[in-house]
Amino acid sequence: MKNNLNQKIIKLINYYNISNLNNIFSNLPVNRLDKKTSILLNGNKSEKLKQLKLKIEKIKNCELKKNASQIVFAGGNSSAKIMIVGEGPGAQEDQQGLPFVGRAGQLLDKMLSAINLDRKKVYITNVVNYRPPSNRKPTPEEIQRYLPFLNAHIEIIQPKILVLMGSTALNAILGDIGVISKVRGKWFEKNYNSLTVWTIASFHPAFLMRQPDQKKFSWIDLKMIKKKINEI
Repeated sequence: MKNNLNQKIIKLINYYNISNLNNIFSNLPVNRLDKKTSILLNGNKSEKLKQLKLKIEKIKNCELKKNASQIVFAGGNSSAKIMIVGEGPGAQEDQQGLPFVGRAGQLLDKMLSAINLDRKKVYITNVVNYRPPSNRKPTPEEIQRYLPFLNAHIEIIQPKILVLMGSTALNAILGDIGVISKVRGKWFEKNYNSLTVWTIASFHPAFLMRQPDQKKFSWIDLKMIKKKINEI
């Protein structure tokens, strides 16, 4: 019996490669979108950000880019230790070229102000850098295409805290770990090479405008973020 079991194990090892074994036996969620693609960037932080923006602007055959007015790369302080990731640009963002400047952005400003933060103390970007038509959610294929740029963006900024606003950002960064209503308000450690980032998900401000009764949960998340800031 024991010999038969050993032979079966050997056959399984021959069948699966090491990465597949890790996925099978790991208790961590599998992020099927997180396919690492190396993006080579050189120079200091400012130079790397310019190169990254240029690489995104050179994307070809992208429906998001074709329908958008311009790229919405980022906003805020590139030296900040807190990085916020939203879903994608809306109409106002598409016009101004900056993230979170519409009604949702105004609510985000109020949320940040509640814990003594503002745009001078945070850095903001989105999962995708061009406005999806009619403000629809980015498709899994679009998220996958832009994810290497987002990963590179995070590695350049090197934040201590990463705040994921909404389910799109949650799923892109942390994978299929559950619906945001169950996952929000919990800390995760996300690794980017030698960088480890404290990561938390919360409701997107646009969702809170539609469901104001959920603001009480976002307030809990904000207090957790403030506490973590004080700790680190």
